[in-house]
Amino acid sequence: MPALYSVCVYCGSRPGANPAHEAAARDTGHLIATQGWRLVYGAGDVGLMGAVAGAAKAAGGQTLGVIPTHLMQREKARRDLGQLVVTENMHERKKVMFMNSDAIVVLPGGAGSLDEFFEVQTWRQIGLHEKPIVLFNIGGFWDPLLALLDHVIGEGFADASLKGFVQSVDDIEQLANALETASSDRTA
Repeated sequence: MPALYSVCVYCGSRPGANPAHEAAARDTGHLIATQGWRLVYGAGDVGLMGAVAGAAKAAGGQTLGVIPTHLMQREKARRDLGQLVVTENMHERKKVMFMNSDAIVVLPGGAGSLDEFFEVQTWRQIGLHEKPIVLFNIGGFWDPLLALLDHVIGEGFADASLKGFVQSVDDIEQLANALETASSDRTA
């Protein structure tokens, strides 16, 4: 029997200005839990991180939170997780999150979420993994990022395949379909 399907969610440690982003984070956590998958995330109990984890826990989901020691207070490390891993630094955090996931979902967020996205995108580009990367493009939040990828490709700094490594979805149903397909492909 394959190991529990795990979905890594990158997202903001702030709620953002648009309430739809927090609602989408809660929907994402609920989706992951009700599908019987495990949430892997940054272990914070603030912002969109707190919303996704709170919804997953409320729906009875399994959780793995990963946080570096220097963010334990700032991001209010959640203590009721199934597993909590405390790392020495951000590099270790990202590695542990990635290594313990089968798919990556990127919700709205700031510089940290962009850093996480570009790292897994780069690893995919150079052939280090084939995990699906899904941008949850709520209200067009990630449209500028998608345009930037088009620009990078158009300017000759990447092959067109760069954009093909990322799937953009606009609502929870599309996200559910993308993750279900990825989960089925893994167990096939």
